[in-house]
Amino acid sequence: MSAVFESTIKMVENSREDWFIELKDTQSGDIVICKDLQEYSVQIEELGKKYGGMIDEVKWSKDVNVHPVIIDTVRFEMSKLQRELEDEMGKALIGEEAR
Repeated sequence: MSAVFESTIKMVENSREDWFIELKDTQSGDIVICKDLQEYSVQIEELGKKYGGMIDEVKWSKDVNVHPVIIDTVRFEMSKLQRELEDEMGKALIGEEAR
C-alpha cells in the first residue's frame, strides 16, 4: 500500500503570524491539524505506522495567504529538526550519504 501524505501550511484565522500544518493521509482521508513542527513530526510518524513506517511521498503546499516569512520560518525549523534527527541516528536522512 502506498503512503502519500499532503502537508498544507495554513494561517490561523484572523492572524498574520500564527500558522499550522494540515496533514492529510491521501489513502484514508484522515486529516490531522498540527500547531507546530514538533507535533507534525509526531503525527506523521503515527499516521505512517499503518503503512509499516514506509512513507512514499509527502506533498507540500501552502494557502495563498501564507506570507513568505512564514515559509522561511517553517523551512528553518524543519532543517533544525532534520539535523537533530541526523545527530540521533548518526547518519544523513537526505542526500548522497543517505543512500
